[in-house]
Amino acid sequence: MDKTERLFAVMDALRRHRRPVTAAAMAEEQGVSVRTLYRDVQTLIGLGAPIDGEAGVGYMLKPGFFLPPLMFSPEELEALVLGARWVGAQPDDGLGAAAKNALAKIATASPEDLRDRINDTGLWPVAVWSAESRRPMPILGQVRQAMRTEKALQISYEDEGGNASQRTIWPVQLAYYEGKQVIAAWCCLRTAFRNFRTDRIVELEVTEDRYGKRRAVLEREWRDSWETDRRWQGGADHR
Repeated sequence: MDKTERLFAVMDALRRHRRPVTAAAMAEEQGVSVRTLYRDVQTLIGLGAPIDGEAGVGYMLKPGFFLPPLMFSPEELEALVLGARWVGAQPDDGLGAAAKNALAKIATASPEDLRDRINDTGLWPVAVWSAESRRPMPILGQVRQAMRTEKALQISYEDEGGNASQRTIWPVQLAYYEGKQVIAAWCCLRTAFRNFRTDRIVELEVTEDRYGKRRAVLEREWRDSWETDRRWQGGADHR
């Protein structure tokens, strides 16, 4: 790639990292020498890019910096459109509207008007679920709100046998399967991580009670628990 493309690639790499990244790591990622990477960073700083850091320590973009509108490669644009259309097919109307608005902003903010290309990528997600499972589910927006604000949910939940229980949960992840959604959460009733199908939630309320731990900590614990269960099940299958 030429120097201009390389400079844009360095900016993209810095944007992906929330913590300082070393020149050696970026050089390996970009497929250039460390010396070339140093020169590129200095060129960007000379052009006004707000890059913090120094050689031997690492570099990062200053908080609050937004890259100017850039052109998208055909594959990047197709990925964005396909992903947004898949989100739009979910029963989460809030996310669907946000995906449509995001594509419109991308189209109008780019140096080249991309609206025609966005409308004609030739890629569409195929929804195989029923019309009933596509019925809008407002509680999905409430679950996402709870995860953003780390506020506990009070739910009335029915199990497979129709038995109802009242639970306080701390949502960690929200999985969108075809035709159903599942909340991975810490269940205060069971004092353990549990999965809850959204179609079995009879009532849901976002409370003012905070999680007992930060969601980032809960997520790490949930992933560790999931990995442990998977290894145990794999071992059990072997025996």
